[in-house]
Amino acid sequence: MPIKRVQVEVVQGEGFKTECRAGKHTLLIDQPAVMGGTDAGPTPLDYQLMALGGCLAAIARIMARQRNLTLRAVKVSLEADLNTDRLLGKPAADRVGFSAIKASVSLDADLSLEEKKAFLKEVEERCPVSDNLINPTPVTVVLAG
Repeated sequence: MPIKRVQVEVVQGEGFKTECRAGKHTLLIDQPAVMGGTDAGPTPLDYQLMALGGCLAAIARIMARQRNLTLRAVKVSLEADLNTDRLLGKPAADRVGFSAIKASVSLDADLSLEEKKAFLKEVEERCPVSDNLINPTPVTVVLAG
């Protein structure tokens, strides 16, 4: 069973602007100005949705190549709702994360509606980001020093 370790490093100085490194790539995370940030980048929640959309699209492309299907384009539109009270330290009965995520996927391919539905079902089943969101994944947060 091949195991791939994924590693990133996240560094935040003063304020909310955060530099994230994954291999040779650097991304910025920030908060909107109204929340005290500088709006220099998407929020962590935006990135979570982008990660899901990007993974669904990538798995669709992998599957199309494996099956020699012509997949001209994939479009994934995502939306999610959350109650921000708990993350702001206010009492709330809701969980702190998204209450639900909806991903609407358009596939530009020569497939019937039923074939597209079956294809998309398998895409979701093979998407590790979707799997991590649907199933409990142990997370350990420790003080490094």
